[in-house]
Amino acid sequence: MWCKMTSQLTAEQQQAVKKFIEAVNRTRKRRPALNWRTAVKFLCARKWDVSRAVALYDQHEITRIREGLVDLDPAKEPLKSELDTGKFTILPTRDSTGAAIAVFTARIHCPQTSSHQTTLQGLVYQLDVALESVETQRAGIVFIYDMSDSKYSHFDYDLSQKILTLLKGGYPAKLKKVLIVTAPLWFKAPFKILRLFVREKLRDRVFTVSLPQLSVHIPRESLPVGLGGALQVAHNAWLLHCAKSMANRASPSRLSAISTIENEVESPPISEAEEVQPQESWQPTTESAASPLALSSASSGFSDDDSLHCDSPGGLTLAEFTERVRTLGKGGLTAEYTELKARPPQGTFNHSKLKGNQAKNRYTDVLCYDHSRVLLSIEDDDPTSDYINANFVDGYKQKNAFISTQGPLPKTCADFWRMVWEQGTVVVVMTTRVMERSRQKCWQYWPLDEGSSETYGQFTLTTVSVDKQADYVVSVLDLVNNKTEERRSVEHLQYTSWPDYGVPESAVGMLGFLQLVRSSQERLTSGLGDTWAGHSRGPPVVVHCSAGIGRTGTFCTLDICISRLDETGTVDVRGTVEKIRAQRAFSIQMPDQYIFCHVALIEYAASKGLASPVDLSHFLADRDSD
Repeated sequence: MWCKMTSQLTAEQQQAVKKFIEAVNRTRKRRPALNWRTAVKFLCARKWDVSRAVALYDQHEITRIREGLVDLDPAKEPLKSELDTGKFTILPTRDSTGAAIAVFTARIHCPQTSSHQTTLQGLVYQLDVALESVETQRAGIVFIYDMSDSKYSHFDYDLSQKILTLLKGGYPAKLKKVLIVTAPLWFKAPFKILRLFVREKLRDRVFTVSLPQLSVHIPRESLPVGLGGALQVAHNAWLLHCAKSMANRASPSRLSAISTIENEVESPPISEAEEVQPQESWQPTTESAASPLALSSASSGFSDDDSLHCDSPGGLTLAEFTERVRTLGKGGLTAEYTELKARPPQGTFNHSKLKGNQAKNRYTDVLCYDHSRVLLSIEDDDPTSDYINANFVDGYKQKNAFISTQGPLPKTCADFWRMVWEQGTVVVVMTTRVMERSRQKCWQYWPLDEGSSETYGQFTLTTVSVDKQADYVVSVLDLVNNKTEERRSVEHLQYTSWPDYGVPESAVGMLGFLQLVRSSQERLTSGLGDTWAGHSRGPPVVVHCSAGIGRTGTFCTLDICISRLDETGTVDVRGTVEKIRAQRAFSIQMPDQYIFCHVALIEYAASKGLASPVDLSHFLADRDSD
């Protein structure tokens, strides 16, 4: 494996390895010379920067000696018992980026009986094996700190600091992110202190998530059953795997210890090929076949590159864009939309079609993709209780900036607010009225009058204030989780000037409303402080109309295109719509909505002094919409 990897290195990388080995060996004195394999590990972890890799190596050596993390023998106590607890393990699966997944289960840890040194030894022993994988060196590690069902007696602040210190600056692995799962109420204060401790680069990679949010970061098929997935974790098989892997580097005196572990673990033997390539080859046992589609969804803490909407090719300058709209005209844009609409769906709708979920769909022909759907927490062991007709949609340089969903039904109001709560949403955007042309477009799912309250499932909502303007209504809502007695403030922004069966006559009102949504999201996200550890733009904004595809898709398209225009001066409406439709099927329901996006962008550019005004009012004649 290592010979193969060496041949895959560039000339610059091979030269970096030589420089790293020379620099380290100069200070090793009588110790054995550093090998090529170790050098590559540290260089991968620091993006092939030799000086940073050497500094990491030095810190790594200091940390391991200081904490007693040398000469680890898995067959001797207390390390043997520590490993047997299963409190820390490496899963045989990966996230969608190829990163290895490490899980620390807090409720199993007992600070009174397990010392810091022993716990760290168990962690490092397994991480050492995981890092034998070239793929893990390249893609990094996701660290899940599972606090579900844990108590304050399970939490060890000093140990948490040591683990983060080790992973952050003393271990040769890329730490992609730390996911703190189902943090209890008592953890809020310690977490604020913890956030100060990791306030530098790691700060943007630490997330507190609920169980449903976890599957946004990691595909559900890659998660164990206890974390909402389908994976049956065979920790004993993993320990045997570790023992065989370590045998390649063990001294003769350690081989008998490894033999002892083999005799105690009941699991299938591992082939010679697996000894050469440790992590990739051992396979999980699942309750059901894994979906071929990895979840594209991810919460708002991902990097810019994770979003579908970045500085992708195909963008036009304002002048080019305006000229193209003029040249195509309404007929040309209609034809372009028709071609987009004719393309088959880019995913499956299996969960929407399940018998137990069909009644939760407002329209039988508007279903949500499996690969990007929002997952709710499972209730009462009902496998369909995780379903809501909603999909994550990326924003500009922000993974899952939006949740596009249908207008709630009477029977889905509780699910709607459960989604808002579990995703940490602070802004809900509604682009329809409850009734239009004597037809119900959406259920009245929030208290309408100031001071009034309603209960939906486990949540009680109270309308604190109502601000009615010409084009919109802003309601400030107090959302209380009756199970946990926690409360949050959510702002409900309803755009009321989108005519039924039409698009706005002018983009001015919609553009102003869009800016209001952005301002509210920024203000409320800032107010979250340390309780929000995700993307700087905040948690997903829930957007809905009636079906959750027409006006909803138009709103998202405009926000993405305007953000790109503001930053780069380029526009790509067609590409944006294509990407949105890949996450929320059928988004942009009518050709006039597609045309409106073009007209609104030109009008926005003119309002900002980026381009001269252009009269395109005739493009919006004879409008139609959902």
